[in-house]
Amino acid sequence: MKFLVVDDSSTMRRIIINALTKIGQSEVVEAGNGREAIEKMGEGGIEFILTDWNMPEMNGLDFVKAVRANPSWQKIPILMVTTNAVQEEVVEAVKAGVTDYIVKPFQADTLKAKIESLLK
Repeated sequence: MKFLVVDDSSTMRRIIINALTKIGQSEVVEAGNGREAIEKMGEGGIEFILTDWNMPEMNGLDFVKAVRANPSWQKIPILMVTTNAVQEEVVEAVKAGVTDYIVKPFQADTLKAKIESLLK
């Protein structure tokens, strides 16, 4: 399965990729913002997206909306991993098309459990 990890922090991307590796998922593409992520999506094969909300150029919410606007990408699970924890923001993300949501900082086990539940 091919994952796309979108976060402007290379450290956070590395943490997420390490968590994916621990559950046997090694096919990962990285992007530093939503605009880069759209380019990666255009290359094809992405089956699962993990994205931050707060990023330069194109934020995660706008990225999610762009993904959901493309009919061929509408069924791809999107896990938002962000510091935004206000209930209204979580609701806004879900309305935009996020499948599930994790608030930073998080435990690796929490991330692993969310990913595994979305893969079922």
